Amino acid sequence: MSDMLKVVEVLAESNKSWEDAAQNAVKRAAETLKDIKSIYVQNFEAAVSKDQITKYRINAKISFLLEKKSK
Repeated sequence: MSDMLKVVEVLAESNKSWEDAAQNAVKRAAETLKDIKSIYVQNFEAAVSKDQITKYRINAKISFLLEKKSK
């Protein structure tokens, strides 16, 4: 049987950049998921205050390998 992936949707943010927000998403997901294979960033958003970006936000899908059932 071939490998199968599962996808979860996450929201993440950073004070630094969208790339940092994506890294935060992967780091946090890795606390409960094993074998993360990819992240697909769907949407970018920024919070603005006093003409400055204060938060970089992403909506992303993270895929990970499903564990094989032991026989």
